[in-house]
Order: sequence, then structure tokens, then C-alpha cells
Amino acid sequence: MAMLNSNGFVLTTVDELLSWGRRNALWPLTIGLACCAIEMMHAAASRFDLDRLGVIFRASPRQADLLIVAGTVVNKVAPMLKLMWEQMPDPKWCITMGGCASAGGPFPTYSTLQGMDRIIPVDVYIPGCPPHPQGLLYGILQLQKKIKEKGVKKYDKAFEDFRKDIERQGLIPREINV
Repeated sequence: MAMLNSNGFVLTTVDELLSWGRRNALWPLTIGLACCAIEMMHAAASRFDLDRLGVIFRASPRQADLLIVAGTVVNKVAPMLKLMWEQMPDPKWCITMGGCASAGGPFPTYSTLQGMDRIIPVDVYIPGCPPHPQGLLYGILQLQKKIKEKGVKKYDKAFEDFRKDIERQGLIPREINV
């Protein structure tokens, strides 16, 4: 938690600073597959203005950290969505928008994927057919809350493995604590 001391300096931890940066600068990859995409575009337009939350839509998976799947996902498209998910850098999050992306919607057929969570992990589900732009706004706020609670603990194990590796190689003495 950030605090303001008597000299006017803000004191916080590195974890809190990284978490603040991640949750206030989400760059979603735009995947508009059906009618929900119109609502996603509406949320990004001037009336709801997702830019004020730090949400800037990207066209490349290598520049995005949030996947918003808006619309019906058919089985032919699912491998491409999985590939785009794998191309996104870590940490990454996923929001499904609408009943079709979340659970297959009114299409219980052989050709429709019955929920995005069958191929990638989903962090936030936004219900509705189609969901309103306010729903996407609320979903992004819920994701920001989730990122704040989770913090940056995801990299603790990787850092500990790296420290053990360089210690084993003799690059740092054992008595120095990193």
C-alpha cells in the first residue's frame, strides 16, 4: 500500500508498483467474432472511453497482455485463438464477452466451441447476449481488482530458481542474500 510521508514522498513496495502498472495499462488483443464485437467497439468509443482506464487496443498478440474474446467461437477459429494466446507475453489475462464465448450460447452444435475455457484459462466472464458496454467496463474493473490482489508473486519461483542456478555456478558467494 502506498503512503505519503511528511516530506511529500510516496513510499511503496516494488510489488505494489508493478501491480499498479500492470492493472492500469491493460493492452487487449482485439478478437471480435460476432455481435459482441460491436459492443466492445462501443465501449472503446467516446461515450464509455476505455482509454481513461489505460486500456489501449492492440492488433498484435506480441504487444497485448489481455485477450478479449467477443462473440461466437467456432471450432475452425479455436486453434488460431490458442496460437494468439501462446504468442502473448506473460503475464496475460483473458476476458470472454457474451454467452457464446463463455459457454457456446444458443448454439449447442458440433461446430461451436462450448466455452473459451476449454482451450485457454479465462479470468473474467461477462454475461449477456450481447453484453452492454457497461458490462465490459465492469469486467475490466474486476480484472484490475484481481491483478491487484494477485500481485507479482508469479515470478517468485522463477527468481528463486535463477538465484540457485547462479549460486550453484559460483557467480555469487553463498553468504550474500539476493
